[in-house]
Amino acid sequence: MHVRPTLREPTLILAFEGWNDAGESATSAARYLADAAAAAPLAEIDSEEFYDFTVRRPQVEIDPGSVRRIAWPENRFVYGSLGGDRDLVVGIGVEPHLRWKRFARHVVGLAEGLGARRAVLLGGYLADVLYSRPVAVSGFAQPASWLEQLGVAGSAYEGPTGIIGVLADALGQAGCEVLSLWAALPHYISAQPNPRGTLALLQRLQQAVNVKLDTSPLEKDAAEFEQRISALVAADPELSEYVRQLKRREFAQ
Repeated sequence: MHVRPTLREPTLILAFEGWNDAGESATSAARYLADAAAAAPLAEIDSEEFYDFTVRRPQVEIDPGSVRRIAWPENRFVYGSLGGDRDLVVGIGVEPHLRWKRFARHVVGLAEGLGARRAVLLGGYLADVLYSRPVAVSGFAQPASWLEQLGVAGSAYEGPTGIIGVLADALGQAGCEVLSLWAALPHYISAQPNPRGTLALLQRLQQAVNVKLDTSPLEKDAAEFEQRISALVAADPELSEYVRQLKRREFAQ
């Protein structure tokens, strides 16, 4: 803990690089929110016991004074406000490789210590979707009425999960209201970051935490991204045919 502020019914927002973050949509959304809230450092989880550094290697960086430093995988939490009656705590990190149960206990302990009774977890996944359609956002919530209020489709997914799924379960068992939002991005487009996914998550997140964000810069980025992808698809006959097949499949449904 860097500071121990008194917060007003804080909402915890979490996003992690890696398996949970297709198109970097989730972490980009969390960073956008933190920047808009002029968020200040709150806490961090030491990376030493949670990562295999041969899988996620530390990086050598050189600062403006030509001093070399090692940058380790980070899990940082910041806090701020966008008005309204709730403060925000934003956690942005890297999906850990080891000891997920212990990692989850750290996050739950932080939430309890701050008095955070609500948590929103962000994710992105790859799917058979048309790149030109609005990005679909689905998810799950506890209580389920939270999803209904947002008009978000519920997810019936079963299968392997990432740290987002584990944390949602741990926070829910600790008594938090939990909302998990996932953006569906086209698996055949590898360009990153994908601002369309980020924008879709932020639009839902604004509703979920009852704040207003200026997303006009992101809307411009998303429109320019779509134009670039359209040009890419048009220039690739195989990709164009695949997209046509997706359109026919969607029309048939």
